[in-house]
Amino acid sequence: MFNTNGQLGDAGVRTTKIVYWQADEWWLGYLEEFPGYWTQGETLKDLEERLCDLHADLTSGELSGVRRVADLTPV
Repeated sequence: MFNTNGQLGDAGVRTTKIVYWQADEWWLGYLEEFPGYWTQGETLKDLEERLCDLHADLTSGELSGVRRVADLTPV
């Protein structure tokens, strides 16, 4: 589960930053590494659960054409 600072909670688990905000009654957000894939929830907890599911789907290797953001160090 994500903390509100955008990291997974359990020690030793890879952290993932999230971007989230509230718009009217809905919470919207996306994984910083995958900014093209947004989701929403009725509560912040609901959004966090959906972001965890989204992360699992996007990193499973079962989806083709997944777009991501990464750092590049030019040589």
